[in-house]
Amino acid sequence: MNIILSGVLVLGGIGFCAALILYYVAQKFHTDDDMRVQKIEKILPGANCGGCGQAGCHDFAVACATSDEKSFEKLHCTVGGNKLMKEIADILGYKAVEKAPTVAVLRCQGSCQNAPIKFEFSGLQSCRLATQIATARSECPYGCMRLGDCVNACKFGALKMNPKTGLPEVDENKCVSCGACVAVCPKQLFEIRPKGKDGKRVYVACRNQLKGAQARKNCSVACIACQKCAKINSEIKIENNLSYIPTSVDAEQYGEILAKSCPTGAIVYTGLKKENNQHED
Repeated sequence: MNIILSGVLVLGGIGFCAALILYYVAQKFHTDDDMRVQKIEKILPGANCGGCGQAGCHDFAVACATSDEKSFEKLHCTVGGNKLMKEIADILGYKAVEKAPTVAVLRCQGSCQNAPIKFEFSGLQSCRLATQIATARSECPYGCMRLGDCVNACKFGALKMNPKTGLPEVDENKCVSCGACVAVCPKQLFEIRPKGKDGKRVYVACRNQLKGAQARKNCSVACIACQKCAKINSEIKIENNLSYIPTSVDAEQYGEILAKSCPTGAIVYTGLKKENNQHED
């Protein structure tokens, strides 16, 4: 009995000493990160959209609170934008870095008019499921499935299906560039790009990698890799029968000439549309 009691006392003593040591260490190296996490999380939108690259708003708050000033510059809440990041920077005592606003763009113009329907899909109305067994209804293997997975994935109501074109449309005023549409689209048709000065952007609204004649057979506005755009600006590259305009190409300087030089209309310049709309008004 004495041996058992002694053992209990010894173990109890060791546990008590260990607890004291842990308490001392915790107090010695205590930081205010937990309090800062709470402050940051309180002002976050709570959308848990993942647009920041973290699993959710709590993880983003932790990432901010535990960052140094240099790594903080790489963090950005797409929903709250620059205004929110300045508030977080003030909490941390850092300087916020302004980032250009971005928006999701659809790199496909395979509408009902440009890419007529050649067959109907009667299964579950899901782009991901339909892609497993069929091409787009226009038979373009790279075109929009027109079944709206992106619309369902958007938590901010920034996407809707246009009944006339059959394609999803992005509402720039609601889009927060969270990337949900990018992640869910099985054809990788969405891209997050800078909004551009006065909303002027230029990009190739096509992902078709088929050769010219074959591409145009399914869609009248498919890119045919004619290389006219690449001759206008050397930054534009042609790979796999498809042109790509990087965001470094100045839309205000090159947008109109690139759009007008494209023989199929695969290049979209939003500034040209705005100007045309203003002219019509």
